[in-house]
Amino acid sequence: MQQLSGLATQRGASVTNIVLIIMLLGIATKLTVAIVPAQIGDYQLTKLLSAQLKEANSNNETAKQFVERVDKQLSINADYDTKAEEVFTFTDKKTGQLAIHKEYAITNNFLAMLILLTVSKVTSKWQQQSKSQ
Repeated sequence: MQQLSGLATQRGASVTNIVLIIMLLGIATKLTVAIVPAQIGDYQLTKLLSAQLKEANSNNETAKQFVERVDKQLSINADYDTKAEEVFTFTDKKTGQLAIHKEYAITNNFLAMLILLTVSKVTSKWQQQSKSQ
């Protein structure tokens, strides 16, 4: 048996490895682009709701007044598509003791759809590459 010298052995990554690395970087970039803005938006919404809730409870406002206050603030923040009723539900509607629960359903569905689309695109590209080889 003949041994290969150090110069004859492969050095570096193969073409397949480079393609896989590029695909993984693409997926990571897509996920980052989708998740970071959603997290920032969620953080801003949480801060908005907590500030408005604290102020509403200190002013002994009713649930209806609180909803109007949040809708007004969302409008000021140029978030015209979001309605207060869609963002949270009341867990306590007593005047001066308002309590809410923030809803996450819209964000979760968006991220799930994005992940499914990304996986399906990668799978179809992989299948196309496999057929061409």
